[in-house]
Amino acid sequence: MPELPEVEVVRAGLEPAVTGARVASVSILDARSLRRHAGPPEDFVERLTGSTFLSAERRGKFLWLPLVEAGTPVGAPEALVVHLGMSGQVLLRDRFTDDSLTRIRIELEHPDHGPLRLNFVDQRIFGSMAIDTMQPTLDVAAQLVPSQVAHIARDPLDPSFDDALFFTRLRKRNTGIKRALLDQTLVSGIGNIYADEALWAAKIHYDQPTGALTLPRAKLLLAEVRSVLIKALAEGGTSFDAQYVNVNGNSGYFSHSLNAYGQQGKPCPRCGRPIVREQFMNRGSHFCAFCQRVR
Repeated sequence: MPELPEVEVVRAGLEPAVTGARVASVSILDARSLRRHAGPPEDFVERLTGSTFLSAERRGKFLWLPLVEAGTPVGAPEALVVHLGMSGQVLLRDRFTDDSLTRIRIELEHPDHGPLRLNFVDQRIFGSMAIDTMQPTLDVAAQLVPSQVAHIARDPLDPSFDDALFFTRLRKRNTGIKRALLDQTLVSGIGNIYADEALWAAKIHYDQPTGALTLPRAKLLLAEVRSVLIKALAEGGTSFDAQYVNVNGNSGYFSHSLNAYGQQGKPCPRCGRPIVREQFMNRGSHFCAFCQRVR
């Protein structure tokens, strides 16, 4: 599943193309991609057609485009919410270019860029699009998020992320540290790849109990999480296959910078001993058994 860097790369690529763009038409090629929309496909098409996108926003792994529906006052609190799932892609094309496995096609008219096509492509159909109402956040006045995103915590790169609150909640969790990092209600945007990389960098075992993690080590871990996410962003995210690409269809190259994830059997870049992979939550955890011991 795309994690924070991959979704942020998509958001940043979309923003200049969609901000101020009017939706000229919408085509639903597979209604399964509307599973999170509260209404039939006809409702989605009718409400989106003629609307104008105001920006491109993100929290954790969720992406949304606030919109003004045709004939409604400016600032109407609704948004097009996009969840990429396991294999979702949002691709910007010209009006004459299409993509196989396109589930939803949105034709745009931009005042500066002219006609554009936005294709929602999804091989496994775990992703979705939906029109959702916006609601205020509890911690920042006048900031709105879609109701489907309201339960998602802020991510470590969010300017409003509260470090002290995170440390307090983390210590109260009765679980292993990696499970806590993957809990999107505690901290968002971190998936299996970047959890393994940050834990390796901080020399912390993935099953280290959260209650036994000292504050200095928790601070070190959060700093490493931010460092890994920022580096992955700079390198366009992590691509192992064609399922994750940016809005232009290009792959990221952070996979060449991985120290732990997917490196089982290879020497640890720090101590030279082999990286180990263990089964964890129906996936795998990659770590150095020497550098990352449970304390």
